[in-house]
Amino acid sequence: MDGYFSYTPKKLQFLLPALCLTNFAYGEPFVGDCLIEPTQQVAVGVPVTGVIDKTFVKRGDKVTQGQIIATLASGVEQASVQLAKYKAEQVAALQLATRKVEFAQRKFERRQAMTNERLMPEQDSDDAEAEYRLAQAELLVAQENHQLALRELQQQTAQLAQKTIRSPLTGVVVEQSAYVGEVVEPNSSSKPVFKLAQLDPLRVQVILPKSRFGVVKVGSKVEVVPEKPMTGRYSAQVKTVDKLLDAASGTFVVFLALANKQLAIPAGVKCQVFF
Repeated sequence: MDGYFSYTPKKLQFLLPALCLTNFAYGEPFVGDCLIEPTQQVAVGVPVTGVIDKTFVKRGDKVTQGQIIATLASGVEQASVQLAKYKAEQVAALQLATRKVEFAQRKFERRQAMTNERLMPEQDSDDAEAEYRLAQAELLVAQENHQLALRELQQQTAQLAQKTIRSPLTGVVVEQSAYVGEVVEPNSSSKPVFKLAQLDPLRVQVILPKSRFGVVKVGSKVEVVPEKPMTGRYSAQVKTVDKLLDAASGTFVVFLALANKQLAIPAGVKCQVFF
């Protein structure tokens, strides 16, 4: 996953000659060449091995974060969820144990009162108390079994959720590598199902000479002009100023955030930035 902090000077080697043509006097406006890229690109895989059952997007489609983009075959998992749900809904044993405790408690309290008034042998009171304690234990077992059924439902529901592939970002589909009927695996060597790119905001990489280090500030507003056939000037904001200078070229990288709500600006194009 790319981010603002990735440093790839080789991708921007074409910018270095242009830096020599720029006026770098302190306090004066200056121009730098740049490259417009997605803010991040994500290869979307699967958490479990399975067979692709359905896909809901294709290359070029827009997606939103959390949107379902594909599902794996999940007949077994769905049946397990239904069974676990049925078990979790069964409350007869819990209700029976509750009523038994209530009856045993009343019985014990009556006999204890009669024993205190010497109207009944103390043994009868002890027997009623034992029945009451046993009923309480049976109620505890019923409650634990019910909680266990609820936990099993949660577990089965989580396993079923692993069969649903959701978009981790808002962006566009740039590649589809697996299709309905294919077996997909979660290991790193397996091909991803989709590749997605976040295009709003865009990330703009600018290489500047070390003489400008400390001049460009985070939060500064700059203008970005994409190369032809794109037209227009766009406002961007300095997001990150690299703290690492490249000793060989005497340059450092600045990253800009360029709003692109209508996705009118493509990624992967050269540009110029006006500070």
